[in-house]
Amino acid sequence: MSQVGEVSVASEAAVLEARDLQRHYEVKRGFFGEGVTVKALGGASFSLRRGRTLAVVGESGCGKSTLARLVTQIEAPTAGQLLIDGEDVTESDEATRKRLRQEVQIVFQDPYGSLNPRKKIGTILEEPLVINSDLDRPARRARAREMMDRVGLRPDQIDRYPHMFSGGQRQRIAVARALMLQPRILVADEPVSALDVSIQAQVLNLLMDLQEEYDLAYLFISHDLSVVRHIADDIMVMYLGRVVEQGPAEAIFQKPSHPYTRALLASTPAVDPQHRHERIALKGEIPSPLAPPAGCAFHTRCPHAVERCGSDLPALGPHEGRLVACHRAGEIG
Repeated sequence: MSQVGEVSVASEAAVLEARDLQRHYEVKRGFFGEGVTVKALGGASFSLRRGRTLAVVGESGCGKSTLARLVTQIEAPTAGQLLIDGEDVTESDEATRKRLRQEVQIVFQDPYGSLNPRKKIGTILEEPLVINSDLDRPARRARAREMMDRVGLRPDQIDRYPHMFSGGQRQRIAVARALMLQPRILVADEPVSALDVSIQAQVLNLLMDLQEEYDLAYLFISHDLSVVRHIADDIMVMYLGRVVEQGPAEAIFQKPSHPYTRALLASTPAVDPQHRHERIALKGEIPSPLAPPAGCAFHTRCPHAVERCGSDLPALGPHEGRLVACHRAGEIG
């Protein structure tokens, strides 16, 4: 059993498992500048089983969406392993990758940009089946109608265009499309951040109902901890491409151990006084990924940083029922 498995779930029961997953990009400084390696994802390890939700949180640029692209095989990792049902995607042949790709589907952030405005809803929903199945058109259309009904839309709207629907309805269509191939894993990349607050709760409740009905595993990408509190079983907090805290959602919300996690929670508005945290003011801006600081990347903004933090990269290790990458976790927790 892996160290991460000891904190959350056993790796042998995982439908999805990442082992030190990394993604680097080669970019240039300016138009004629020298090449620089940007470590958008510096190494993420986790396991996820069916019926569970792992939320990945952090500020913009922390590597959340990069992780989503790797899990959905939109991009290949630079290093590390990605296992789906125990099969290593990174070492598989093209036929195996195509089969495993159907097991992981994604719901994007923008419901206005993720649907082709020139295609009717029925065509959009049937497209995954056209590409990946041998079903005839009546069977595909029946599946599409069934899925529309399941996400709370009227099947008789199947011949309408996306512009005829509201933002919340479009996101329901996007969820229906993602489920057409009956995947085991759903990646939700900021799925409610573009919606009105009143609609967010409806879509979140729909996702939770669908998870229970189809026994889905969710990788839920978000920067909004109030949303994460509502849906997550486990949380992985990221900062500048690295995991800084990871463990059960209840433990992290009740007693965050990493200074960055504490600052995130403190900045989240809460109506319930029990969910409020003392506000923590972070100094400075997020460092550029083109030139990350030595040692702990968070030390330039951390109110608890000491000399060691600026030179030694803290390892992700066990602390009070979760994993934490902080030299002073035992002192400030």
